[in-house]
Amino acid sequence: MAETEGKFDFAIDRGGTFTDVFARLPDGSERVLKLLSRDPQNYKDAPTEGIRRVLEEETGKFFPREQPVDTSLIGWIRMGTTVATNALLEREGERTALLVTKGFKDLLHIGTQARPKLFDLEMSMPDVLYEEVIEVDERVVLKQEGCQLPRKDPKRSTGDSLEVWRELDLKSVEKDLKGVLSRGITSLAVLLLHSYTWSAHEKAVGALARRLGFSQVSLSSEVMPMVRAVPRGYTVCADAYLTPKIRQYLKGFTSGFKGGLKDVDVLFMQSDGGLTPMEQFCGSRAVLSGPAGGVVGYAITSYSQTEQKAVIGFDMGGTSTDVSRYAGQYEHVFEATTAGVTLQAPQLDINTVAAGGGSRLFFRSGMFVVGPESAGAHPGPSCYRKGGPLTVTDANLVLGRLMPSFFPRIFGPGEDQPLSLEESLKHFRSLAKDINHFLKCPDSKSVMTVEEVAMGFIRVANEAMCRPIRALTQAKGHDTSQHVLACFGGAGGQHACAIARALGMKSVFIHKYSGVLSAYGLALADVVEEVQEPCSLQYSQASYKELDRRVDELTRRCRDTLGARSFSRSINMEVFLHLRYQGTDCALMVSADGYPGNAQSCRSGDFRSGFTKRYLKEFGFTIPDRAIMVDDIRVRGSGKSGIQSVVKAKMGDGKTAKCYFEGGYLDTSVYLWEELPCSHTIQGPAIIIDKNSTILVEPCCEAQLTEGGDVCVTVGSDPHCALGTELNTVQLSIFSHRFMSIAEQMGRVLQRTSISTNIKERLDFSCAVFGPDGGLVSNAPHIPVHLGAMQETVQYQIRALGDNLKEGDVILSNNPCAGGSHLPDLTVITPVFRRGVSGPVFFVASRGHHADIGGITPGSMPPNSTSLQQEGAVFTSFKLVTGGVFQEEAVTEALMAPAKYPDCSGTRNLHDNLSDLRAQVAANQRGSQLVAELIDGYGLAVVQAYMGYIQSNAELAVRDMLKEFALKRRQQTGRLEVEAEDFMDDGTDKSPWSTFNVSLSTFAVFDFTGTGTEVWGNCNAPRAITLSALIYCLRCMVGQDIPLNQGCLTPISVVIPPGSILQPSQNAAVVGGNVLTSQRVVDVIFRAFEVCAASQGCMNNISFGNETSGYYETVAGGAGAGPSWHGRSGVHSHMTNTRITDPEILEKRYPVVLEQFSLRSGSGGAGKYSGGEGVIRKLLFREKVVLSVLTERRSTRPYGIMGNHLLAPPKQQKSLSSSFSPTLISPECLCFDMFCLYTPGGGGYGEEEEGEDGAKSESKRRRLNKTFPERGSVFEYRMAQEGV
Repeated sequence: MAETEGKFDFAIDRGGTFTDVFARLPDGSERVLKLLSRDPQNYKDAPTEGIRRVLEEETGKFFPREQPVDTSLIGWIRMGTTVATNALLEREGERTALLVTKGFKDLLHIGTQARPKLFDLEMSMPDVLYEEVIEVDERVVLKQEGCQLPRKDPKRSTGDSLEVWRELDLKSVEKDLKGVLSRGITSLAVLLLHSYTWSAHEKAVGALARRLGFSQVSLSSEVMPMVRAVPRGYTVCADAYLTPKIRQYLKGFTSGFKGGLKDVDVLFMQSDGGLTPMEQFCGSRAVLSGPAGGVVGYAITSYSQTEQKAVIGFDMGGTSTDVSRYAGQYEHVFEATTAGVTLQAPQLDINTVAAGGGSRLFFRSGMFVVGPESAGAHPGPSCYRKGGPLTVTDANLVLGRLMPSFFPRIFGPGEDQPLSLEESLKHFRSLAKDINHFLKCPDSKSVMTVEEVAMGFIRVANEAMCRPIRALTQAKGHDTSQHVLACFGGAGGQHACAIARALGMKSVFIHKYSGVLSAYGLALADVVEEVQEPCSLQYSQASYKELDRRVDELTRRCRDTLGARSFSRSINMEVFLHLRYQGTDCALMVSADGYPGNAQSCRSGDFRSGFTKRYLKEFGFTIPDRAIMVDDIRVRGSGKSGIQSVVKAKMGDGKTAKCYFEGGYLDTSVYLWEELPCSHTIQGPAIIIDKNSTILVEPCCEAQLTEGGDVCVTVGSDPHCALGTELNTVQLSIFSHRFMSIAEQMGRVLQRTSISTNIKERLDFSCAVFGPDGGLVSNAPHIPVHLGAMQETVQYQIRALGDNLKEGDVILSNNPCAGGSHLPDLTVITPVFRRGVSGPVFFVASRGHHADIGGITPGSMPPNSTSLQQEGAVFTSFKLVTGGVFQEEAVTEALMAPAKYPDCSGTRNLHDNLSDLRAQVAANQRGSQLVAELIDGYGLAVVQAYMGYIQSNAELAVRDMLKEFALKRRQQTGRLEVEAEDFMDDGTDKSPWSTFNVSLSTFAVFDFTGTGTEVWGNCNAPRAITLSALIYCLRCMVGQDIPLNQGCLTPISVVIPPGSILQPSQNAAVVGGNVLTSQRVVDVIFRAFEVCAASQGCMNNISFGNETSGYYETVAGGAGAGPSWHGRSGVHSHMTNTRITDPEILEKRYPVVLEQFSLRSGSGGAGKYSGGEGVIRKLLFREKVVLSVLTERRSTRPYGIMGNHLLAPPKQQKSLSSSFSPTLISPECLCFDMFCLYTPGGGGYGEEEEGEDGAKSESKRRRLNKTFPERGSVFEYRMAQEGV
């Protein structure tokens, strides 16, 4: 790196609202500057203006705004920017076309087929980034040894053998590209299947497009050559969409300087935390450019190489909070979603949660709620004097934690007034009045004051921010309390002590530049060059030579690139292998750092040891007898560069103010940070203020200034105030978070310690906490079909076992008559005992889907079962653990028992069954420990009291919804009853299966009298399934976040006739009821309440297999339209949200070629708002397999609502002439056979209207800045859990 002594160096973070500037002056001193990112009346570009101001003020020379800045005094410029992020959020990128393999034009619209918000009937999802699609008739498939189709000449690349089935027709492509250009689209994204490993077709298209005149051509094989077409496709589209916008910004930025910055070293921060030259800065690597600087800043300044104590980064801003972790190495993810777009690129694991200073405050149904809605910059919080709502900032202001006199006068309509304490107080007084009215306070002593209300919201906000920190650390096996909390951002310092204390942390570190740490981090960052390529080799002695050769080549490329940028001696090279156990999807990007090469490893390191140690740390076990596969090779080169800080400080006099804490107002010392000397110690309570942030040092905490001028806070214990059993609405919200956190932590243990793909990778499980009566308290995640069913299971065990439940016992159950859903869902229940109490004080339970538990077909999901015994092993009240001893022999015998029935087998995967059952026991054990810790802290009576209050809160929310609907219903019809009916597909006999009546007020009777009788097939649904569907519907109709627990059903009575399809006999087959009938229950309830039109009404369960492999999927369809929205196309609805296997993974691992996966045009219902379209999915089999299909809505069409719109029923077909039932099929398929599935669309809403030009009205293009605020590995984990 070239030296820049005697010149000005600048590091600039251009954020959405403010631009932060860090400048190192020629004499080595430093200064910081903050200015508005947009101020068109005064300057064109904020970073240019920041540089101009520093140069002018420090040199005393005049630098006119209207003239380019003289660069002779500038050494280097480093920038982070939200330009790409904002363009993605606002959907203001370049007009783009997508070129994709024929048959997959809608692949990126369908995506994973899962919806992002489980209870959002509108299914608000992002628009695709392209305007037009060109389908290319070319096809490359992976060679398979067992393939019985005619062989093609194989081509080899990166370890894979491929066959070109259809060559690329460049003449046809040229014609299509010219048409796109003629319509003014000049940016092109290219996605061809399997191009990650064989890129010849993409390169040919790219060369042609550039020759024709496209200004931006992004090839998926160059942008990110990793397997999985869908995220790679999103990434290449983002690159094509955003890179022209970045170039446009850079052109404007450089034009503000003489010579266009030609002789200045200009670097930009990428999402992975490394700097790159300006000309190489591209859209797919720019989305986290801004926040990445903050991570680098706290990582370098807060992490001690001597103590080696891991650091949690806590960046609390106006609308959201970023949480990340550093323990000597940056933690990267290689697939994450930002603004609704999944990007497959190296990026720092920055977890954004919708809780910031601008988060709005609500009191709903007796509970304090913070966010996720935000006041934004405009109008902002109430105290901004622009008519904004109450926010966290207002609460801090009312409590005396913010000093208006230290804020600039930039508020109000004229932006010339100070913060308004009066506005905040006015709104809080109104809210406190509403809260006290709700509580019906009998005397003045129990009335909540304004300060108590504000403090309550602060405590709830803190607890909400603690949950993602716990999840981020515990997900990888780390103890949250063994971290330092590094706080930065404008709002974080007011909450840092309280959050650290709640998490058990003892130290808070706040850098002197915490208010502009993202900019400072840019000055500290390394220049990074990364190269990566796919690999399909086994990590073994036979492949070490080839792996070393490829590592050497990638290393050479990295070193040459950095050498060309003036780095020679200070280059650090890191080699990573993307490793996984064979047959699993859980890959880890592993470094050999600390594991030098030996005779049994690659020359570049012992990656096997690194992989197994990390796998053991994160998941609690290894699989020694399983081969390790290499998916990718990655080399990261870093050119070291950094700066030294200079500290100038002096001592000033402290002031005193009144600040409110738990015990009331306390005298609080107020200091200006810049006036404090090094090593000075401050006892809390105190407030430390600088130009950009405010730090609250709470009572029992001690702050000390370090030699560098930073603040280090030692967090003392909280003097615990005794809590009584009477209702405290603040504690109600906090206990709600605590109970949910217990269920979430149980889930993390289960995911870490399980071994099967279903539980570890597909996350098909739920964990829950129950009261002593078996009533549900908290459940995570919210898998719809589990919502009410687990409660039924626990309550059955209480009735069946009674006093026979002893400490050390664990119960296993899956019987539908005992609250089970279908047999593969095994529920493990652990009673929680307390010394001195005779019976269980709580229960914890985990339900996981086991891939096989026996029966007549592999997977235990037979489409043709007629009795329960054909579907696998049955457990009613089986003691899995007795007196603390796991009953392996007995449970093995039970799992093999189905073999005694005709044509049935015992479990086909006993090892995974036993391992996952142990994992469920371990998860329950963790839940028991956490419940015990909660009781130790508050007392049993208090914890059980708040359990009841939380259930009552859910009850109240449902009663309010029913009351509102009843009033509206009576006004419209004069009646309180609603009814609906629907039909199942059963050939020619369309028997009504559910005549549904509801009596309404604040209590509802759901009467299913008239439901059809139990059927001979397997579409029977246990009672627990109906309750789960009912809770799902109630939550959707409530329309806001509420605790999903027993209280939801308290104002509900359910009448189901015994012997019906919704309450079948003990031995009835039920596998179809779980996946098909549950959907129809939802449709009929929504029809009665006129909530929305019918969705596809089934899950389209497809499975196939033979002696060597087995595969299972559910397939999306159309969603129903509603009173203000069009139905979403190609998405899962209601009781399922399963992600579908990526096309490239499907073809890589199974004997099948996916010929088509697209929307079924015209299949959605018409109306003012049209129903979503179903999909077409065509599978070509390469080997002989047995195919099983469970579908519905083949003869009974999804209904429209508020209009008369009938849909044509979909179909499915096999290319041979054999006939089979359209609903439940199980034929044998040969190679050459193609299975074609056509899934149902959704119904329309209202009478169809035409626009002025006769065209059907379309919904507006969605901007996502408020709709999709979250990101990071914690968010991805939750989405994956809710996507099963």
